[in-house]
Amino acid sequence: MERTTVMLPAELKDKTMRMARQLGISFGEMVRTTLEQAVSRGAGGRRRDRSKDPLLSDCAVFQGEGPTDLSVNHDKYLYDDP
Repeated sequence: MERTTVMLPAELKDKTMRMARQLGISFGEMVRTTLEQAVSRGAGGRRRDRSKDPLLSDCAVFQGEGPTDLSVNHDKYLYDDP
């Protein structure tokens, strides 16, 4: 491991320290875990869990006519988002 100095706003550091205490881990472990998760997600930022995404997990082939408003309301149909 390498020692690294990072400047954080006081409020962010306080929140992170509180969360680490609640989880029963050190501040350093909290920072390492959070950074690892962010790096693992890649440049795209937050992503949906693809294994739970109805669009990506659907293997069925639809035949026939679909809703005429599908292009406008696809999130509603796929994710039940209004």
